[in-house]
Amino acid sequence: MKQTFVFEKQVEVAGVLKGLITVPRDFDPKTEALPLIVFLHGAGERGDDVERVRVHGIPKLFGSDPDYHGLRVITASPQCPAGMTWNHLAFPLMDWIRAVAREYNADESRISICGLSMGGFGTWEMLCTFPDVFCCGAPVCGGGLSWRCSLLRGQKIRAYHSVDDDAVPFSYSEQMVTGAKANGADIKFFPVDGYGHFSWIYAFEETDLIEWLAAGGCLEA
Repeated sequence: MKQTFVFEKQVEVAGVLKGLITVPRDFDPKTEALPLIVFLHGAGERGDDVERVRVHGIPKLFGSDPDYHGLRVITASPQCPAGMTWNHLAFPLMDWIRAVAREYNADESRISICGLSMGGFGTWEMLCTFPDVFCCGAPVCGGGLSWRCSLLRGQKIRAYHSVDDDAVPFSYSEQMVTGAKANGADIKFFPVDGYGHFSWIYAFEETDLIEWLAAGGCLEA
């Protein structure tokens, strides 16, 4: 059975939004509902060549091995159009995610979201805008509007950022984490050093973040 797909949907604002989907071996959506991990890429992968999305994080790892670490999960990695950001596309993106969940019979109680850099900003935005949709989320080297953190109450979040990031200041994540904690989020912050703007290497490849997302935020750090 084919394990990697391109999923396209007509949405408002962006026109056609497309992305990469992976499913594990022997997956049959008619008989099995699996967790769905949504991944939001950074600014460098925008455009209309969906293969660019494979360069980092979830689509890099699951694109090479859809059964990565033996996890039975669906992954969905949309591509942001050129000239836009994920923060522009919160509602169209949510339409796309829901369409993916229907098409592949995802367990809608186990939809998680993560992203890096521009996708880290997008992850904070989606968690704030749709607080009842995602079972957990992981923004990596991102930031957001900390005055909206009351919307994160009760949410399970892991945040990652390198203190020597010279592209997105470390303080951006600090502000969001502080706001989330103050407003009752179940959040853990993982500051690292020496990764510059590549803290996603640490987050996705050197920790149990992916297993945590697949488990709906129920693994201990």
